[in-house]
Amino acid sequence: MGAEFGMANADRSGLLTRTFDNNYVVKYLGLNEFAAFSAYQSQKESATRANASASDIQSVLKFLKKSRVSPNAEYYGTQKGKNVFVIHLESFQQFLIDYKVEGKEVTPNLNKFYHNNNTLSFDNFYNQVGQGKTADAELMLENSLFGLPQGSAMTTYGTQNTFQAAPSILDQQGYTTAAFHGDVPSFWNRDNTYKSWGYDYFFSNSYYKEKEAYNVGYGMKDKIFFDQSAQYIQQLSQPFYAKLITLTNHYPYEIDSKNTDDFPQTKTGDKTVDPYVQTAHYLDQAFAEFISYLKDAGLYKNSVFVLYGDHYGISNNHRPAIAKLLGKDKVTQYDLAQFQKVPFMIHAEGLKGGINHTYGGEIDVLPTLLDLLGVKNNTTVQFGNDLLAKNRKQLVAFRNGNFVSPQYTKIGSTVYDTKTGEVLKLNKKQRAEVSALQNHVTTELSLSDRVIYGDLLRFYDPDNFKKTDKAKYNYKLNSGLAQLKKAQKDNPTSAKAKNDGKVSAEYKTDAPELK
Repeated sequence: MGAEFGMANADRSGLLTRTFDNNYVVKYLGLNEFAAFSAYQSQKESATRANASASDIQSVLKFLKKSRVSPNAEYYGTQKGKNVFVIHLESFQQFLIDYKVEGKEVTPNLNKFYHNNNTLSFDNFYNQVGQGKTADAELMLENSLFGLPQGSAMTTYGTQNTFQAAPSILDQQGYTTAAFHGDVPSFWNRDNTYKSWGYDYFFSNSYYKEKEAYNVGYGMKDKIFFDQSAQYIQQLSQPFYAKLITLTNHYPYEIDSKNTDDFPQTKTGDKTVDPYVQTAHYLDQAFAEFISYLKDAGLYKNSVFVLYGDHYGISNNHRPAIAKLLGKDKVTQYDLAQFQKVPFMIHAEGLKGGINHTYGGEIDVLPTLLDLLGVKNNTTVQFGNDLLAKNRKQLVAFRNGNFVSPQYTKIGSTVYDTKTGEVLKLNKKQRAEVSALQNHVTTELSLSDRVIYGDLLRFYDPDNFKKTDKAKYNYKLNSGLAQLKKAQKDNPTSAKAKNDGKVSAEYKTDAPELK
């Protein structure tokens, strides 16, 4: 068994620590080994849950009460009642914005979107994921809870725990909620976790037409994914909240020559890093096609677009290549911390945009979005705060306890000046400031962990929020299609229903697989 696990872990690293899909544990180790592992996980989960009590949530609420900020009156409620598109840019890092290879922009369409006058773009926005990576990003974005120190909260706790997630909050405001992903539904335990979060629909791979040429790496190519998702989007009753998870720009960054558009690779000499810009370029093209479709379908003007990079694409193991990408001789720990920036953009017609320099991260997305939508939500448990608030604490906590603020970047025991990257020799005042920031980071990470480990939200009934009834959701293909059909009659506000039941627009794509 030890040898078998060693071989399996070499091929699929983090098999048991990250636990991204129990099906993979069965595939690599066998059913008996999975049963033993599952029993251990269940015992561990039950033990922490059993030791929790209703009083434990009080320390969390006390901490959050001190941390809450007032919304920005200039933006609060300006997007009330609009559709929301959350577009997950897989493994997409901030340095790609405006980046050029041989004089060619890697992401010309996203660059235009980033600099649009109606886009709020954040240039000091960091990914804060741990081992859960994509799953951690989703957890933070939709719950404002941190991922765990080890493994994935979605996999281990997503089925049983109580959550106060974006889909549930918006569903109770009259929204239809849907997630789209061209992969198997069990990956990261999404098929169960999304029920706990309150998604009305989960369109996974069974909803999509499958051909070998349509897939690469972890699932469906982005152009084909957006194309096939359109048929379901136009059937969603409005207003809706729709999250679309892209996949092509995922390690190992493979794309066939027909889809590279002859875009050049970088020349760092690192075979893992150099094709990264090609898959990012492909994602950019897929995004442009999707936006064009939404305009034709009449869904663009009345929608808010939230775009985010979920985590780094190039890990710290590739330092020589990172240095070349950044035009440096070598990179420091400070450089690597800054390399954790990912794009975050909010776009809507009429929104007062611009580049916002506030420091924040994925934990802050939910309160920011809710304030823009005018959803009064100051009682649910959220560890982030509105990025547009004027009195917010600009402190970005990383899962390992390091942090970044406008003044200090702390990596291990070393403190850097955030503006210059110089190592600081702290005076007494600076030591006190850094110590206070570290204490805040350690406390919020610890309290967030307690919420998840102890399932503390089951003890808490905030005002204006009803707990999610997981039993009412069914994401099987036949059930989902029947639900869509019923919605066209019961609540005929979808783009298709408004077009007398006809397709509101044809999707246009240059995907060679569809020609």
